Amino acid sequence: MSSNPARPQRPSAVLWDMDGTLVDTESYWMTAETALVREHGGEWTHEQAMQLVGNGLIDSGRILRDAGVDLEPAEIVDVLTDRVRGLLARDGVPFRPGARELLLALRGAGIPTALVTMSLRRMAEDIVALIDFPAFELIVAGDDVARPKPFPDAYLHAASQLEIEPSRALALEDSPTGLRSALSAGTVAVGIPHIVPLDGCGAHELWATLKGRGVDDVVAAFDRHRTTGTDGSDR
Repeated sequence: MSSNPARPQRPSAVLWDMDGTLVDTESYWMTAETALVREHGGEWTHEQAMQLVGNGLIDSGRILRDAGVDLEPAEIVDVLTDRVRGLLARDGVPFRPGARELLLALRGAGIPTALVTMSLRRMAEDIVALIDFPAFELIVAGDDVARPKPFPDAYLHAASQLEIEPSRALALEDSPTGLRSALSAGTVAVGIPHIVPLDGCGAHELWATLKGRGVDDVVAAFDRHRTTGTDGSDR
């Protein structure tokens, strides 16, 4: 009599990028960037804005300063953050398709979730506060770590705070920079392309959208790509 097939391994946590993955705020950032550069006498093209997708905010501030904004990078970050926060307060949380539903399903299944973003903490907390259910055990924001994505620091910090090995987490990301961060931390990384393509970025899997994705999809993806030891045991 044959034994039952092994039950798929669930991730110990699902780690969510915010801008472009959980919520569609990239257009807000681009609007704020364009207005700020123009206020300082410069021009800001769509191609330039695309270069900032997934970047750490201070790095983006440096690029905007080079484009003519006569402020220090940290000041630029503060101005942009406050302007985007204002748009969110006015218009609400613009969830990416399927994101709210998947997040709620993961919570219902008892799988811990954390937000891992390069936005400032006050921005992340604003967005989480507008979600109509308890969404995350943990927020790791850009001002919580010394080095931004693509360095692994934010994902390593999230795993440490959740008291899990990074290899036991599945990360959801929409940018090449974010995927590099998640992969270098050792997570199973799923890419959901939004504004920029993710082909060739090393994601374990690419999903065209989160719409229609559920807990079973997350568990199956993690089980397919999780790291195991040479004896087959989980690391």
